[in-house]
Amino acid sequence: MSSLAQLVMILWLPIVLFLFSKYPPRKAMIVSFLGGLLFLPQKAGFYLPLIPDYQGMVATCYGIFIGIIIYDSEVFKRFELKWIDYPMIFFGIAHLFSSLTNGLGLYDGINSSVTQIVQWGMPYFLGRLYLNNLSGLKELAINIVKAGLLYVPLCLYEVRMSPQLHNIVYGYFPHSFAQTMRFGGWRPQVFMQHGLMVGLFMMTATLVAIWLWQGRVIAKIWNIPIEWVVVILFVTFILIKSTGAYALMVMGLGILFSAKWLRLNLPLILLLLGIVGYLIIASSGNLQTDNIISSLQQIFPEDRVESLEFRFDNEELLGEKARERILFGWGGWGRNRIYAENWAGEIENISVTDSLWIIVFGINGLFGLITLFSSLLLPVVYLMIRYSVNTWFTPKVSSAIVLGVCLTLFMVDCLVNAMFNPIFPLIGGGLSGLFIYSPQLSTRKNIRKIRVKTRKQVIPFAIDK
Repeated sequence: MSSLAQLVMILWLPIVLFLFSKYPPRKAMIVSFLGGLLFLPQKAGFYLPLIPDYQGMVATCYGIFIGIIIYDSEVFKRFELKWIDYPMIFFGIAHLFSSLTNGLGLYDGINSSVTQIVQWGMPYFLGRLYLNNLSGLKELAINIVKAGLLYVPLCLYEVRMSPQLHNIVYGYFPHSFAQTMRFGGWRPQVFMQHGLMVGLFMMTATLVAIWLWQGRVIAKIWNIPIEWVVVILFVTFILIKSTGAYALMVMGLGILFSAKWLRLNLPLILLLLGIVGYLIIASSGNLQTDNIISSLQQIFPEDRVESLEFRFDNEELLGEKARERILFGWGGWGRNRIYAENWAGEIENISVTDSLWIIVFGINGLFGLITLFSSLLLPVVYLMIRYSVNTWFTPKVSSAIVLGVCLTLFMVDCLVNAMFNPIFPLIGGGLSGLFIYSPQLSTRKNIRKIRVKTRKQVIPFAIDK
């Protein structure tokens, strides 16, 4: 890492505190969170004793919590722990059970649990604090679109010139450069961990923009008509060459427009059931990957299908080992991986862990797998229960719905990739809070009220930036 990258990490904390002094707490939290996600250097920061190191989004969350303590400490008094929060809490402490059952000791379990709580639990908790109503989720959705627009020129630059911005600004490249080449061109990485992460984020920003447009939530962003925002984001998204994100976009559009045109939430229900079914079958070792590969070969390029087949082969071996410690997994220190003796008589790792589900299954067992996916899928289930499909494309509800769909698509991506993005547990926390605090809008009478209110308030919605 470079001295400039370290300097940026030092300056980031006072910048976050300045944002809290200048803006209302919710806006300061959202801007700080997205700013850290988009622009902070990778693999830069400082070692901290006893708690996770000050780097990346962990550093951002530290800064946000300090800002809350200084400028909005009363929000903690309003927080109520509910049963919907328990899956995230249990996932946070899953390492404790894994370490104790594998003889790794209490200290190892506590230390690993603290890291997991900070990485996953802090964004979730921030969502619970500030995004627990429809207006909070709407503000997040609009700012995600703005963040996507900020990334447009940076993505287009790297599509043309190759992923060099992190190297130009911070003086080093944080990942394997070979993985940035796609279809005879370049896949942008900008300031994120990997091109896959950029693809998933730009997919989210584009899908959110499309549904804000369809739901008539906002007419302009930064004086750009929302229709043109959609076009700009969609064209950029196509150019970033992320085939997995393309598939997720198709799923998301199918879910949302089925709701609008057919008044059906069945596609989202089927996708949720598909995620659960896949996990059950894959974790039990009964997944027939040959049939999946044969089907995908008719749709996707050969190299992409071969990549997926390679992952399936590794997951079959890793899953077999994980089932030896099926309840709480193998714990940390690479114990979930597969090792063999090489030609020189040395023991080396021969497995590749590409998917988040197999990593969690191997390290934390079924306990970790169930609590992680429950913590982020249950809020989506409750969102569908609370809001009728007839309200999904109204200005009041559409922001929450599209964020719930994006969260579901992230969980689909976790079945084949391990590209963590803290914005999704943030959304999960907001949706959990929405289930607790917001009124239900699913009766015919309430739907009628929303539509009447929408017709009367076209201008206010149009001028909302």
